[in-house]
Amino acid sequence: MDSLVTLQAMGLTLPSPAYLLGSALFGLLGYAAWRRGRALEGAPLTWGGVALMVYPAAVDDTLLLWLVGAALSVFLALRWK
Repeated sequence: MDSLVTLQAMGLTLPSPAYLLGSALFGLLGYAAWRRGRALEGAPLTWGGVALMVYPAAVDDTLLLWLVGAALSVFLALRWK
């Protein structure tokens, strides 16, 4: 437990359960879109799936994770055939 206090003192914190759930959910949706885009040779669907899989690594705010994930999911839903 002392190491957790030391990490928090250094500014490192564990992600919230909502962040972990969003990251897993959007990663799975991105993977499905990427596979579908590759099968249909659809560039917007493929690259949208890649963006949905990768962006959680660059975002540390839970609200921003969910907002961007929802926006990308809507984009992919509109491109899905």
